[in-house]
Amino acid sequence: MLFLLSFSKKKLTLFTVLMLWFIQFSAHALFVSEPRDPLPLINEMFPQATKVSDKIGEPLVWTIYKQAEIIGYAFETNDIARIPAYSGEPVNMLVAIDPSGRYIGAKVLEHHEPIILAGIPETKLWAFSDQYNGLSVSDRLKVGGNTKGDVIHLDGLSGATVTVMVMNVAITKAATKVARSLGIIAEVEEIKQPMAAVLTDVYQQANWQTLLGDGSIRKLYLNRETVDEAFVGTEAETIEQAAPEQKLTMFADVYYAQADIPTIGRNLLGDSEYQWLMKTLKPNEHAIIVLGNGYSFKGSGYVRGGIFDRIQILQNEAAFAFRDLDHNRVTDLVIEGAPTFREMSLFIIRQHHEFNPGVDWQFELLVRRQMGAVDSVFTSFKGSYHGLDQYLDRPAIILPEPELTLTQQVWQEKKTEVVILSILMTLLLAALFFQDVLVRHPTFMHNFRHGFLVVTVVFIGWMWGGQLSVVNVFTFLQAFMSDFSWDLFLLDPVIFMLWGAAAVTMLLWGRAVYCGWLCPFGALQELINVFARYIKIPQYELPWAVHERLWAIKYLVLLGLFALSLDSLALAEQFAEIEPFKTTFLLKFDREWPFIIYALLLLTINIFNRKFFCRYLCPLGAALSTSNSVRLFSWLRRRPECGQPCKTCAKECEIQAINPDGEINMRECHYCLDCQVTYFNDEKCPPLKKLARKKAKFQETEIETVKVA
Repeated sequence: MLFLLSFSKKKLTLFTVLMLWFIQFSAHALFVSEPRDPLPLINEMFPQATKVSDKIGEPLVWTIYKQAEIIGYAFETNDIARIPAYSGEPVNMLVAIDPSGRYIGAKVLEHHEPIILAGIPETKLWAFSDQYNGLSVSDRLKVGGNTKGDVIHLDGLSGATVTVMVMNVAITKAATKVARSLGIIAEVEEIKQPMAAVLTDVYQQANWQTLLGDGSIRKLYLNRETVDEAFVGTEAETIEQAAPEQKLTMFADVYYAQADIPTIGRNLLGDSEYQWLMKTLKPNEHAIIVLGNGYSFKGSGYVRGGIFDRIQILQNEAAFAFRDLDHNRVTDLVIEGAPTFREMSLFIIRQHHEFNPGVDWQFELLVRRQMGAVDSVFTSFKGSYHGLDQYLDRPAIILPEPELTLTQQVWQEKKTEVVILSILMTLLLAALFFQDVLVRHPTFMHNFRHGFLVVTVVFIGWMWGGQLSVVNVFTFLQAFMSDFSWDLFLLDPVIFMLWGAAAVTMLLWGRAVYCGWLCPFGALQELINVFARYIKIPQYELPWAVHERLWAIKYLVLLGLFALSLDSLALAEQFAEIEPFKTTFLLKFDREWPFIIYALLLLTINIFNRKFFCRYLCPLGAALSTSNSVRLFSWLRRRPECGQPCKTCAKECEIQAINPDGEINMRECHYCLDCQVTYFNDEKCPPLKKLARKKAKFQETEIETVKVA
């Protein structure tokens, strides 16, 4: 036995040294991301650049020149938007834009993300950042989901979702601030006015002067001097110029109004003509009445090509022109006090223009001076129009919802996972509270447990990436010792909820519940071993003396990683690759072959020895087991006979968490409840079987006594 123990210790020491050397070599050789010099990257993104200025201004920006011409700007996200990522440190990005606000490129300068330091190859990170090329600073960019509305979807990075989401927020916030400071985009975006509707049942009789006085009808008046001044500096400056004595004479006198408003249309046109107009209009179409003297607002273009080339309606950024089919001539005005007009017309604004009567619009009159048979010069004059409140149903302006924080966005997008995980945790808590009932039904109990483990592996592990790591423990400790913020941990809802569940169950029952029910890698090992036992693969258990001493390895690994984290969290994250969690669940075996072989080796050993990694190597399990001394409940029942003389539960415990004296070691127990199934089974538990025999013998004695009597 002593020889075996000595030999096992030597092998173990050699294995540990080789593993740590392998992790250190792999991490430093393949995954260490040293801070990068931004200037060579700027020259790479702007190969035509002849000069790069110093980083100056507020915010700090490099200006890139080609000779005297500015061809772009570059900046670091850490100078403008320092947003902590999963490691607790921000990912510093170099971002370049052109003078129009288009992204030229985005490059990582420095990061401390564990999943990228030891898992995601640089090529995948560059592929993510390349998606910004050609997009605009004014675009709304979102990681994950589908392109919807005005939001542009960016493909995420498998296994590093939180990291790239933080990167996206840092890039877009920094770029927006820079673009606004440079005047590339406006400081405040205009709020879109909701569509208003004409109140068709509101009518009041009025004369011409009343409608003109309250703004229902608007006027655009031009004299010849105004028109001549508009052509100053053009080729047509001297053409058709008015004589000095004619400067103040009328050039154009144009009145315009929205004719489908009852108080305006009915008073101007009369009831019958107004009814005809309303029948002519289709839904969401509107009519503008234009009345004029002097310069013809109709022109002659519509006769030749069906287009009115002298007037148009302007609203926001849109311009509505009219064709001959949009025009109806007005023969007479019935309103009292109206002047006489040489031209009177109705123009229909068709529904495809999306004209909003609740938004101010402009009537534009284009004045043309002919330069020859073909060439001409135009200038335009505008008059504004404001729809009166008494004529319109204006919906209240719906202010845009406040911009969600990154944390709120993440939780909103993960609400399905949050709901399902909440149900699973509630179900687990119910099973634990009623464990004494469940264990009396062994078949149901085992089926329930195996089904729960399948859900843990498939959903929590592979689909949601919800695998806790000892790195999370170090991140929490580092944050707690510095500027603690919950936002850092709320960025991943699944991980946060699992930590919450682990904390609650640790306080109530100790480490056992998380390791036995909610750890995806532990669940995967157990399911594989259950199948191996089902197909009769032989199992090998180490002698108790060896097994008991091997427990210490995971605590030594934990202490070593903790010591490293005090000096460098990034270095500790690299050595934490002793956990195969990233390989198995976050990256789904899509990484370098040494890591794949290591994970598969552990799973292969598990076929013959249940939960080998959990029992002897897992630093996370060691960290969680430190809470055992503060747990509130001890619900795993034992009898005085347990251990002496009965060894049934100890022999059946497949992870050897029951000491030879019958005591359950809660630092090593995974709360599978198999010992409790045996405890209540009078066909398996020797003390119960003995008690049953005594009861049967006593009953037989009573029966014989009755017969004799």
